[in-house]
Amino acid sequence: MIATKNSPKPATSLLADASKRLEKALKYISISEDAIARLSYPKASLSVSIPVRMDNGSLQVFTGYRVRYDDTRGPGKGGVRYHPNVSLDEVQSLAFWMTFKCALLDLPFGGAKGGIIVNPKKLSKAEVERLSRGYVNEIADFIGPDIDILAPDVYTNSTIMGWMMDRYSTIKRQLTRGVVTGKPLSLGGSQGRDKATATGAFYVIQMILPKFNCIPQDTTVAIQGFGNAGATLAELLFHAGYQVVAVSDSKGGIYAPSGLDIPSVREHKYRSREMKAVYCRDTVCDIVEHRTISNQELLTLDVDVLIPAALENQITADNAPDVKAKYIFEVANGPIDSAADEILNNRGIEVFPDILVNAGGVTVSHFEWVQNRNGWYWTLEEVNQRLKEKMTAETQKVWDIAQTNQIDIRTAAYVHGLKRLGEAIDAKGTRDYYNTN
Repeated sequence: MIATKNSPKPATSLLADASKRLEKALKYISISEDAIARLSYPKASLSVSIPVRMDNGSLQVFTGYRVRYDDTRGPGKGGVRYHPNVSLDEVQSLAFWMTFKCALLDLPFGGAKGGIIVNPKKLSKAEVERLSRGYVNEIADFIGPDIDILAPDVYTNSTIMGWMMDRYSTIKRQLTRGVVTGKPLSLGGSQGRDKATATGAFYVIQMILPKFNCIPQDTTVAIQGFGNAGATLAELLFHAGYQVVAVSDSKGGIYAPSGLDIPSVREHKYRSREMKAVYCRDTVCDIVEHRTISNQELLTLDVDVLIPAALENQITADNAPDVKAKYIFEVANGPIDSAADEILNNRGIEVFPDILVNAGGVTVSHFEWVQNRNGWYWTLEEVNQRLKEKMTAETQKVWDIAQTNQIDIRTAAYVHGLKRLGEAIDAKGTRDYYNTN
């Protein structure tokens, strides 16, 4: 929450912590009091109960949320996550970040987010489907292709998005592909959407590191999170020549100072569900020398580049003094809290923020939304070229703002997004406009 004249004292929360970054950006941009007031609170927050008939015949009721933080620049846009730690505070914070991410990339969207308190690993596929369709039943009047558009997030995927689109279309009695992005290609999805977050992050990294004279072959990388985004990015970096020395999933990680063969690690994990340093020849995989490490150990490895690609608040004031990486690229949403930010900044560690680095996902979601509305679909090469142009152009603008104002990259990113949001809000009229004779 941004402090305004009539604001209550902010509580300690993810949203309050996220807002601290914005308060810092306000020092470097002139924005109306109206815009600050509008951006101080979510526009709308919805909490719903979702009854689901389980496979054994019992009934369980799950709690779901959908938050639309701001829609000044366009309909809300944001993913839906399934996780036991989902909370309204978390969903509001993620919607806040999405608001600035969409403005930063100059997409015609506002920020939104959704989630359900559930451990999907404990549900059957049929139970997940009933839960997903039930969620849409409860929020159908709150969403729409011109109101609020859903997308995949933590533990949701293209299949789940397809179920949600299908259920919404059934409720509205018309095929409505644009209410959801990240759908299967056969249901109106876009080429490249499944790898868009990682691909966009790769374009940012490829553009930024040469500015610091980093050569791929001499640059070591550690990645926390080996899900879709983290694993895909690891493989992109591996093929580009970077030395990916450590990766981890929710159970822990592996570290090999000489570098990991990422395609083999991915293949082995897909087949065995185990994270091991291996080198595969066809169907035969040999274990290579490595050390098993925890997720927290990975964050403090002596590497050039650290990429948190798991969940929020992984680097805090407690472990920030132990981080040894020179450059951090946030692929997860909010992996570094504001207290850790100050510590890392004071230590000269360059942090490239989530609202820039992981914006490839929402950018290609925008492409999918456009294709759904036009009924004309692009090739993978067209999608990736448009994504590269968008990511590199906005990254350069953020870099220029940081250099001009001598500020950190995160603050520059918020300055860039805030300027666009402020202009859109002010275009509807401000106190100064109405007080002018």
